[in-house]
Amino acid sequence: MTRPFYYTGEEAEPEPKPEMFKYSVFIVLCNRIVSCFVALIAINVSKTSMKPVAPIHKYFAVSLSNVVATTCQYEALRYVSFPVQTLGKCAKMIPVMIWGYFISKKRYGVKDYAIALGVTLGCTVFLLYGDQSTISSKASSKKTMAETSIYGLMLMLGYLGFDGFTSTFQDKLFKGYQMETYNQMLYITGCSVLLSLFTLFTSRQMGPALVFLIRHPDCFGSIMMLSMASTMGQLFILYTIKEFGALLFATIMTTRQFLSILLSCVLFAHPLTWPQWGGTGMVFGSLYYKAFKGKEKKNGPGAASDATALSLEEDDPAKVDMLGPRDDERQ
Repeated sequence: MTRPFYYTGEEAEPEPKPEMFKYSVFIVLCNRIVSCFVALIAINVSKTSMKPVAPIHKYFAVSLSNVVATTCQYEALRYVSFPVQTLGKCAKMIPVMIWGYFISKKRYGVKDYAIALGVTLGCTVFLLYGDQSTISSKASSKKTMAETSIYGLMLMLGYLGFDGFTSTFQDKLFKGYQMETYNQMLYITGCSVLLSLFTLFTSRQMGPALVFLIRHPDCFGSIMMLSMASTMGQLFILYTIKEFGALLFATIMTTRQFLSILLSCVLFAHPLTWPQWGGTGMVFGSLYYKAFKGKEKKNGPGAASDATALSLEEDDPAKVDMLGPRDDERQ
């Protein structure tokens, strides 16, 4: 999305002009086609059911939010600098908690919100008070924080909102229908393929995108490499959401963004400012507090009674999962 491509064919001009790839939805299409193909292979190898477990419109809802979120992410690269996008991704925990409240009726305590706020503020301080050149990629090093446009920030807000809905609703699907990872991956990516094709044809971008790839085969190679990486990422993402929930997944993604920047500063010997050390302390302090409190609660004297109360809540017919009946109830 940020690097220029030059046509070097027989009809190329003596000094070819740079051309930019502007079709972010086409990248989403390629990502989802590869993911769908891998899910089909995995289902056949594991010999699990290929039938949809949940109603198709619920797969479609996740797919729609996922396509919009991914498109916003790619499009934002054209308008915001890499530090700003990294900063935006550090706020993943907050929209996930908000969507968790509305979708799954989850209740979070003051401590949970304080931890999310501490991690987000720590990442923000770390990014804003450091040397921006140390965290900018080679492709986006020419952009600065001042070049960030309002449209770019709106795209980042759209990415956070829709991405938070995607992971939260995926968590709800896993818990409500007890589906396998590959089953959800197959139908969500399949719906995403249809949505991407519809968008490309209605916006008349499919033809220009294919012409661009014919003129620049190296661009297609890059898209395929990105699609394979995206597919591998989807496998880990779905497994994490299924086993540990959407909020922990958002915590992992936030920590990954922070650690990648911190590691680059250490490896390339970029000195950290005092505010950055303070931000580092806020992030790790919040995460360690969360881990310590979770372990303490699990092993504490009230653990057995908590587990009993939880089982009673799950058996309460007044609190039936809003996505539909469980497998044993359907049988």
